[in-house]
This record gives sequence, structure tokens and C-alpha cells, in this order.
Amino acid sequence: MKPIRNPDSALGDWYIDSACIDCGASRHVAPDLIFERNEKSVFARQPVTPDEQLAAWRAVFVCPTASVRAETKQRRPKERIFPEEMTSGVWRCGFNARSSFGAHSYFVSRPEGNLLVDSPRYAAELTRWFHDAGGIAHILLSHRDDVADADKYAREFGARVWIHWDDRSAAPYATDLLEGRSPRTIAPGVRALPVPGHTRGSVVYLLDERALFSGDSLAWSVRKRDLIAFKDACWYSWTEQTTSLENLAAYRFEWLLPGHGWPVCLPAPEMHDRLVALVARMPQM
Repeated sequence: MKPIRNPDSALGDWYIDSACIDCGASRHVAPDLIFERNEKSVFARQPVTPDEQLAAWRAVFVCPTASVRAETKQRRPKERIFPEEMTSGVWRCGFNARSSFGAHSYFVSRPEGNLLVDSPRYAAELTRWFHDAGGIAHILLSHRDDVADADKYAREFGARVWIHWDDRSAAPYATDLLEGRSPRTIAPGVRALPVPGHTRGSVVYLLDERALFSGDSLAWSVRKRDLIAFKDACWYSWTEQTTSLENLAAYRFEWLLPGHGWPVCLPAPEMHDRLVALVARMPQM
């Protein structure tokens, strides 16, 4: 059946069609415009200002099902749509893949070689931007669900690909396998921290004790205004995930950049305290 305009969308040009899979990605890039209604993303109101138009276009390019549309042809903004800078040296890639249920991926600029954390779908304009930014030295995969087109980017840039041994079947082209639960240094200031739970081979990546790329192991909830973990999307072991997050509290970070869920920046002590509190709640969830 051909997708149709979701009638819950606000009247006007911009809308989201019925093929939406409710991954939340469009809400993350246009939070003042796009809300969740009846387990779908919809435009709650139409974009008016130039910044809102840019946000709507970001929703177009982040949506994994091409569900963000307009009734009439819209002029594309002159500003870069993606990658979108989140914090110094870290960009959200956009071009989220259906195969990873719309998970976010990130590009990190490093003097020792740039990083791609998880993977977007392969897109020519994104590839050109990566080339202009100096290429990709390492592709860091957080777990088996969010590999998307990592193989194509690895071939394009000759990048090393990292994944945990226990999730290796999702990336048979990986050049480097993480093992066990011990942290491993990938590059100066970049550490891989195994966190089994969501999947057996889940890994988070810590950048300069400043930013944590958490895959699907940890996220922020705008509704709860707190850290969350996804028990209803825990494919391996909730008990193991609880232990993994308890261990993660030993590390300092301010930015939380997940694959699914909302990002957040908090003072490191507050992030620590919220993580400890989440771990205390998890056995009762």
C-alpha cells in the first residue's frame, strides 16, 4: 500500500506519511516541530523561521523511510543540512538507515585520524563531506544492530572497522575485534568499553572523558528528563546491562550521544549521579 499523509500532522505543506516507523530520529533533529502522536512522528506545527525550515530539512534527510515530505516543492536551504555539529569536533551524520531502525551515527574529527561511530546509509553528499574533512581512519561499531553501510564506508576510505567478537557476525569485514569486558584504547583519547546487555557484544566509546557514544545501551528521555535504558529492546540480558551500566559509572563524561534516544549534555558529576540512580532503579523495572 502506498504511504499516505498522516492525518495527525498539522495542516500545511510539511507532513510525515504513514510509512513512519516511529524511530524518533526526525523528532531529535526538529524537536520544536515534530512530536509523537499515536506511535508515529507528525508535524505539530509548520516551520516558519529559517531555522525551523532548516530543522524540517534535517528531518527529511535523517528519516530512514523517506516519510518527511511537503505538498509543494520546497527550496533547499543554503546552509549545510548534515553533518550537524553537536559539540566541538563531533557531528551527527544524518542519513539514518532503515536497516538500523533509524539509529544515529556520528563523525569525529581527530588529528590522529577521523572516526565514524556506527554508520549512516551510504550517501554521495555525505561521502564527499567525509573526504573534505580528511577521510575516515576508524569505524567504531557499538553493536550488531547499527552497522548499516559501514562496509561501504570502510571500502571507500580504507578504514579499520571495530566491533566486539560477540557481535562479529554482523560485520564479517571487521578488521579489529574487541574481546571480553576489558577496556581497550583505539587511538589517543578514544577507548572502547564493552557493555554487554542490549546485545552480547554491545560496546560504548569514550572520547577524551568528554563524550560517550552509547549505541543502544543508554540514552536521555526528554519526557522523563532523565537517563534511561531500553528494557523492552534488550536483546541479550537486562541483568548484564545493569551490571554494565553500573561499571560505566566509573567513567567521566559530559555528552551522551546515543544511537536511539535523545542526546544530552550535563555536568559530569550530575551525569554520574543520574547514572548511579538509573542503575539502582533497573532491577525493579
